[in-house]
Amino acid sequence: MKKATNKRTTLSRVLSYVGKYPFSLVGSVLCSLFSVAATLFIPVFFGDAIDCIVEGNVDFNGLFIQFLSVAVATGVAAVAGWLASLCNNRISCNVVRDLRKDAFAKIGALPLKYIDSHAHGDIVSRVVADADQFSEGLLMGFTQFFTGALTILGTLAFMLLTNIKIGVAVIALTPLSLLVARFVASHTHKFFVEQTQARGEQTAFAEEAISGLKTTKAFAHERENEETFERLNARLEKASLNATFYSSLVNPSTRFINNLVYVAVALIGALDVARGAFTVGGLTKFLSYSNQYTKPFNEISGVVAELKGAFVCAARIFEFIDEQEEASDTLLPALGNANGNVSLDNVRFSYTPAQKLMEDFSLSVSCGKRVAIVGKTGSGKTTLINLLMRFYDVDGGQVCVDGVDVRQITRRSLRKNYGMVLQETWLKYGTVRENIKLGREDATDEEMYAAAKAAHAHGFIKRLEKGYDTLLAESGMLSEGQRQLLCIARIMLALPPMLILDEATSSIDTRTERKISDAFEYLMQGRTTFIVAHRLSTIVNADVILVMEKGRVVEQGTHAELLAKGGAYAELYNGQFG
Repeated sequence: MKKATNKRTTLSRVLSYVGKYPFSLVGSVLCSLFSVAATLFIPVFFGDAIDCIVEGNVDFNGLFIQFLSVAVATGVAAVAGWLASLCNNRISCNVVRDLRKDAFAKIGALPLKYIDSHAHGDIVSRVVADADQFSEGLLMGFTQFFTGALTILGTLAFMLLTNIKIGVAVIALTPLSLLVARFVASHTHKFFVEQTQARGEQTAFAEEAISGLKTTKAFAHERENEETFERLNARLEKASLNATFYSSLVNPSTRFINNLVYVAVALIGALDVARGAFTVGGLTKFLSYSNQYTKPFNEISGVVAELKGAFVCAARIFEFIDEQEEASDTLLPALGNANGNVSLDNVRFSYTPAQKLMEDFSLSVSCGKRVAIVGKTGSGKTTLINLLMRFYDVDGGQVCVDGVDVRQITRRSLRKNYGMVLQETWLKYGTVRENIKLGREDATDEEMYAAAKAAHAHGFIKRLEKGYDTLLAESGMLSEGQRQLLCIARIMLALPPMLILDEATSSIDTRTERKISDAFEYLMQGRTTFIVAHRLSTIVNADVILVMEKGRVVEQGTHAELLAKGGAYAELYNGQFG
């Protein structure tokens, strides 16, 4: 019952998207009606033409009129069918465009918790591959399903009005075709579900393999990756073969039933002709209508299988669109230019309820202070940054900026007051200029040049083929260090009141790091700064150093104080410089 409800829900949502384009929909319906009507008249004209030449008496004027009528009807059917296809293509493309827009907008509205816990390749598969397959199925549905239904109704009405015996025989045999199509199509749904799931897993693994190709080659793990991909590919192959095989059974099964319809029409019509109750032209009309009547069943049976796959894909897209978003904060006030007083009061947080991370964590940082955060891997350094930026919300306690709980202000205004340089660099597809101005698009070129010079990036940028207008995706010439220098230039230009530096110079050589440290010294003046560092030499001048273990601060103080204490910090420091 739940599956049926889900199917109805998916269908109603698809129709709601289609309903946004009423003019194209009405145009498709009207053009399909004209196309089907013109097609239905063609057998009438041919039948009348045959009656014009029966028994050796040829009515040439009548033949000319009938053939002219056939030509006109064929032209009308062709033009109307072409216009209907245009309308159907417009509806299909617009619906898929809207679906993709909603899905991509959803990515920005989802909490990072969802993105972190789901394979990125599967998300891409839903937005791209599933949307494509849904588009193809929807187009086939509009093009063949509707016109096929009109053709069936039109031919059936003609046969009933002209010869009720033949009409009743056709009606009696029709349910067999429908039952066979329904039986086979109903058993293909699960195979299409398996196919889309397997394709999502394969896309996720391929994305992971491409992004980690250097690591794979460095550890000579290519063969293992190939074996994993072959296993996923074999699963997709099996699911695809099953879906294709069972869905392809529909067409030959219905063709067999439809041939029985044709035989019944021919037999009954021939007997009527022999008795003189029917003309040869009339029998020709019925045989043509029999073909026209049965042909849509074959097409519709194929469309039903395609629609099964299309609706499975649509369900996966809607499932993604329906994921719970971050709580809306549009009604909350915005944080202005922050002074930089940050505090965490009795914070509790864990990524999973079964594994506690932070318990009663408290911290107070006054404006302009430099806070260094050190500790072993998994101690909670990155988690603290996630809470400060409100990428995750606390389970208990509160995080405050200038005395205001960050949950009482908009996320956008909070994050605009932070500037981040992470160990993992990120540059978007675009020019160097666009990447540096990402955080401050209204900056002048002079300000951008000054920021690049402060980050010691101006020199290598000028050596690029088009300088600041070089398209990064095409250059392929930037080292990891150069990419990080662009990220540093980005924050030098934005000049936010608070900074987060997470291994900001990890990919930069020692000589350049020393030069950039002077720019950072200038940048950090008067700004609250959180520095996550593994190289302890970069934090000796911090106002306070926090040593974290298992989500708790076990030591805090200046570099000299912590060394004199001889505790956890001294152990870390001596481990690097002992």
